[in-house]
Amino acid sequence: MLPCLNKELFGLECLGCGIQRATVLFFRGDFAGAFHIYPAIYLMFLLLLFLLFNFFTKFKYDFIIKVGLISVTVVVVLISYFYKMFG
Repeated sequence: MLPCLNKELFGLECLGCGIQRATVLFFRGDFAGAFHIYPAIYLMFLLLLFLLFNFFTKFKYDFIIKVGLISVTVVVVLISYFYKMFG
């Protein structure tokens, strides 16, 4: 796995720390472990699937759905980051 450059240089985890390990756990079938390491992993997969599907099929409210998924994902990433750092 690739080391986190931010953690190596500054000693602080970045917002993406844990996403590699969570992805590996997800594909190994350890869904609870993936969520424990990086709670936004499922929202990111959902967003990626929606973006791929939307690339081929257009919806009436696709922009609103994209903005909503991105917003919720960013909020969950920030909450989990601050919980990990200060909780």
